[in-house]
Amino acid sequence: MLLRLIVSSALTLGAYVFYRAIKTVYAELTSPLRHLPGPKSTHRLLGNILDLRNGGSSGLEDRWVQQYGRTMKVHVLFGAAALYSMDIKAVHHILFNTQIYQKPASMRFNLGRIVGPGILVVEGDVHKQQRKIMNPAFGAPQIRELTGIFVEKSIQLRDIWAAQAAQNGGIVRVEVFSWLSKATLDIIGLAGFNYKINALGARSEDEPNELAAAFETLFVINNGLDPLRALQGRFPIFRHISTKSKMVTRDAQATMMRIGRKLLADSKRDIAETGTFETGRARDLLNLLVRANTSKEIPEHQRLSDEDVLAQVPTFLVAGHETTSTAMTWALFALTQNKAAQTRLRTELQSVETENPTLDELNGLRYLDCVVRETLRVHSPVPSTLRVSLCDDIVPLANPFTDAQGTVHESIRVPKGTQVFIPISTMNRDPEIWGPDSNDFVPERWESPISSSVPGIWGNMMTFFGGPRSCIGYRFSLAEMKALLFTLIRDLEFELAVPISDVGKKSTSVTQAPVLNSDLKAGNQLPLLVRQVVRSS
Repeated sequence: MLLRLIVSSALTLGAYVFYRAIKTVYAELTSPLRHLPGPKSTHRLLGNILDLRNGGSSGLEDRWVQQYGRTMKVHVLFGAAALYSMDIKAVHHILFNTQIYQKPASMRFNLGRIVGPGILVVEGDVHKQQRKIMNPAFGAPQIRELTGIFVEKSIQLRDIWAAQAAQNGGIVRVEVFSWLSKATLDIIGLAGFNYKINALGARSEDEPNELAAAFETLFVINNGLDPLRALQGRFPIFRHISTKSKMVTRDAQATMMRIGRKLLADSKRDIAETGTFETGRARDLLNLLVRANTSKEIPEHQRLSDEDVLAQVPTFLVAGHETTSTAMTWALFALTQNKAAQTRLRTELQSVETENPTLDELNGLRYLDCVVRETLRVHSPVPSTLRVSLCDDIVPLANPFTDAQGTVHESIRVPKGTQVFIPISTMNRDPEIWGPDSNDFVPERWESPISSSVPGIWGNMMTFFGGPRSCIGYRFSLAEMKALLFTLIRDLEFELAVPISDVGKKSTSVTQAPVLNSDLKAGNQLPLLVRQVVRSS
């Protein structure tokens, strides 16, 4: 009986996969994308997916653009044709027409395993509702109030590294990625929901913080390219398969929701007791979100449910922790490779008398702003994004392409269900916009006005995306980066501890972080030599 069930299930599954494969092949033969130039598929099952995961860091995508143009055809699961474009006009059309182009169901499924149904995952009217309620919490006045938290934790990290250096004769080798991850985790805990994670202060023998441990479990176990997860994302039938990672994910999510409910209850009680912002506690994002959600200006039927609010807790952790720690790691790396920039930045920072600057003081430091902008341009934490067309569409092109028959096209017909790949990192380093040194870290380029029509929300680049789904927390991230750089570079000097050839990039589920080519099994890391700066009296 059991054997019959297994055989029957296997045959059903095989038939389903065969049907989808035939459907994909037929779509490929009839797709209007078939006339687009592009690279050949490099994997029978995955097409160019493996190339796309690391092509931005290896230079492969740059070579593709030189060979095939700014809009091309690539291949995804089962060799299906997908659209790859860094054409400014096309990208603007795709990002701003969110009723046509949305995250693929597979992407939403796999991202949802980490963050749940928060603003990063939901689409359509649900996304509009969540964003409308959340926008006030991420406004400039609110971020200004949180700057003290950013600076406080930056000072704590600086003091830890300075003490380690002092104990080792003035210089110490530090794996900065993990430490910056701890700092940004502490920051989002306090600034996000007034929750003390204390990752920086924890000792090795201490029990890990429950919320931090649950988040780490979710991120690690759902990281990387897993064949079963890829199939589960694409084909819902595979989601019924029970695995250890599925059970661990469920337990970690339950822990985060339990802690989140307590944080939400505390926030509601705070509002009920005070009815005002003058509470004596930090204006954390969750508290601001709850206040905005209960505002008299929001009709009852438009308010978020408690479950919707809770869904933002893991979203805050991912968006406010992983991306910023990755960006900060790349900032320190870039400054080790441009010692003149590191020295010039330190000189500017030391001209500020206080070690507790306000946000206005941080924003007034022009070269600090240049360094942050150039870091986010050259080393975008999120290297790419993906969309799928919900209906047939015509995408306009700023740069027409010539098909195999010699016909020039000023637009391209995109069938329903077509995946669209937007290469953020490659667009950020486009030599047509940034010049022949577009791959180099040159903060001085921002001292002159930048003229560009890139459809990003900030800095004439795509790092924080663009359109209605642009990054809602970009002001938070910028302020956090400036506080960390101000504090660390002002009093510490950084140097790469390994040969430059040993530093590579590896994509995770969300970001593209540094690795050592000589020790890939160790995961993301960046060892630097850190020494205290001796100031002249």
